[in-house]
Amino acid sequence: MAFRADEAARLGFEKMESYLIPRARDADESQRARSKEALLDMADELGPVVESYPSWHPLVCNHDDRSPATTPGNQCGYKGLDHTRFFLNGFITCPYGDGQNVLDSVENLPYHPIAEITAKRLDVQLYNTNAQPILVQCNWKKPLSMDGTIPASIAVALMLEKEVPMWRWAEVAETWESMRYYLLGSPHGSRSSLFVNQETGQTMKKIWNALIFTGMYGPIKVG
Repeated sequence: MAFRADEAARLGFEKMESYLIPRARDADESQRARSKEALLDMADELGPVVESYPSWHPLVCNHDDRSPATTPGNQCGYKGLDHTRFFLNGFITCPYGDGQNVLDSVENLPYHPIAEITAKRLDVQLYNTNAQPILVQCNWKKPLSMDGTIPASIAVALMLEKEVPMWRWAEVAETWESMRYYLLGSPHGSRSSLFVNQETGQTMKKIWNALIFTGMYGPIKVG
């Protein structure tokens, strides 16, 4: 089935809304309406709702390269995340308490040459009235594509930065089909996702195939 970005974005937002908007028994209608409006505003600013990130994305790239991460968590340097949902350029986490450990961990993330990661508390009710919603945002230092996706000039550079060093310990080369989840993010199609469009995805695929056919990672994995 062909990947339909618009449909994937719509379904993703509906799932996020269902998960994060407090139930009617826990919040009055004015509070729920304000929460819905805040989510819509964040989607406008941060892009579509996603299920996971490419392993090279600045929001998850601070992981052990031998164990790539595709969702934010302890392995990426974050502390205290709970009840978390993702946008293309940021994520919402809703821990109980004041969430200071989340803010502190974001402040302590390593410098990234092409993106600044920031965090702030949100003044709306999300997930539960006793939770403190926090927005962690990826602020790109270079412009994205007109369609809101990450251009090849950024995506290919970040992909190579994470993947090329793996020649040092790799025993086999993974094919594009087995690497799409890590390189395109999720949801994704054969060579595009909500993160990269068809043109960028095709460029990434060509470069990945060129890498594995050099033999630098070892024989190509079959099956």
